[in-house]
Amino acid sequence: MDIASLETPVPVVDLDIAEANMARMQAYADAHGLALRPHIKTHKLPMLARRQLELGAKGITCQKLGEAEVMADAGLDDIFISYPIVGDAKAERLAALAARVKMTVHADSREGLATLAKAARHGHEIGVVIEFDSGNKRSGVMTVDEAVALAKEAAATPGLRFEGLMTYPTSAAAAAFLAEALPRLEAEGLKPRILSGGGSPKATHTHELAPVNELRVGTYIYNDRSMVAAGAATWKDCALTVHVTVISRPEESRAIIDAGSKTFTSDLTPGGAKEGFGYILEYPEAKIDRISEEHGMVDLSACARKPKIGERLRVVPNHVCPVSNLHDRVATVKDGKFAGFVDVAARGRTL
Repeated sequence: MDIASLETPVPVVDLDIAEANMARMQAYADAHGLALRPHIKTHKLPMLARRQLELGAKGITCQKLGEAEVMADAGLDDIFISYPIVGDAKAERLAALAARVKMTVHADSREGLATLAKAARHGHEIGVVIEFDSGNKRSGVMTVDEAVALAKEAAATPGLRFEGLMTYPTSAAAAAFLAEALPRLEAEGLKPRILSGGGSPKATHTHELAPVNELRVGTYIYNDRSMVAAGAATWKDCALTVHVTVISRPEESRAIIDAGSKTFTSDLTPGGAKEGFGYILEYPEAKIDRISEEHGMVDLSACARKPKIGERLRVVPNHVCPVSNLHDRVATVKDGKFAGFVDVAARGRTL
């Protein structure tokens, strides 16, 4: 079997490109004394998580308990969950994980700490990293006072171990927060072991932005159109492309491909709707300007050369992480040849 014979739509991962991306980020982290803790939410594949560790990563990051359970089952034994864990049911699942692997978990509230404390009562210590907001207006405490109070509570709670601080994205605002927070924490006898920052688009500027010692990044392994738009990758660095087929040409200026919202993410690039829903490598002037569930409507009006019905195209997704989550398996390529299918083991793990 070769790639050209695979039924479409199909996500295809070039393992050689992914390898180069992993090696490049690991080299950056090593050069700047950063512990690389890759986020598996992009690829969701234990085989790639293991390879990241072989190259020098210090552990992995997961966003949800379900992802962590899959990775623990696959033998990954140092896991950080960078997402709030709240509720009794999740405390039981976290306790079961902590009995098997080293667990460090996000907290940004007393309620979150209470969940972690319930999990730790089963006898296995859990590390705690307090998240602070650095301008993203997502999760994370808003003030240094809150961060210090939660750190003190975590350190005083049996079964919990205060480990440090985290934020997303790493930014100048993060540097300002840390400049105030670190002396306050050290005055309480709570010197953080971990200062964790994240975000692939500016990952290789992390050492310039804030005094962090751990880097959480995910998208870099595959890259996507947003990473290219941010200047953090080139089209040749994009390891995952979605192979599609032109199935209809109703008009001279319009083609229909066999992939829509069930294949691509509806996420847009920083350029917004004018950039469309993916970049077609063979026809850079074309624009996937609309998608429905199974249809991708492609505007060809700017193309001097236009695709024919039956022609196969390669599309770089706007945002690759949700695309991984939409598919049961990916096709892989090694040395330019089809290398088999791999199940996306942690897809759909939203709990």
